[in-house]
Amino acid sequence: MIYKTLLATASMLGAFMMLNSPALAASPPVYVHMNGANMFLENVVAVKPGQKVVFINEDTGEHTIIGYNPATGTASKTFNGYVAGTKGPNDKIASYTISFPHTGIVDYYCSVHADLVKEPDGMTMPKVRKGVDGFGDPMAGIIIVTTDPHILAENPKSSATKILPDYFGG
Repeated sequence: MIYKTLLATASMLGAFMMLNSPALAASPPVYVHMNGANMFLENVVAVKPGQKVVFINEDTGEHTIIGYNPATGTASKTFNGYVAGTKGPNDKIASYTISFPHTGIVDYYCSVHADLVKEPDGMTMPKVRKGVDGFGDPMAGIIIVTTDPHILAENPKSSATKILPDYFGG
């Protein structure tokens, strides 16, 4: 009888621990914002495998969000999004959502505002497209997919907020 009670208790404890595991707990999305500066405000963010990354376009212009491999310059076929421009600060905000099942580093850029250029060391990097306005940075970023709680805790505060007030700019 004691054996059955211990076995049942261990089974319930294991189920409780699995259900309350940080890896299985639902995580809120991480937001990456764009505005008229033609840049990703949170250009480096960290997420857990499977956690959503939502690109929010608070800009009147359209953007693409395309993953690429810096070693080969090859664009991703699955991380390839388009976000329409938003008419104004009181209009519906356009967005694009994606998640990644495995840990790793994911590079991305906006093909409307940057070109991929092979560097002398053989790596491919986004460079500002000629004739594009903005702050002079290529519209590019990195997503770190990790289970490391220290890295996950380093996200910019703005990445927890869907719509940033007073950030709209076209």
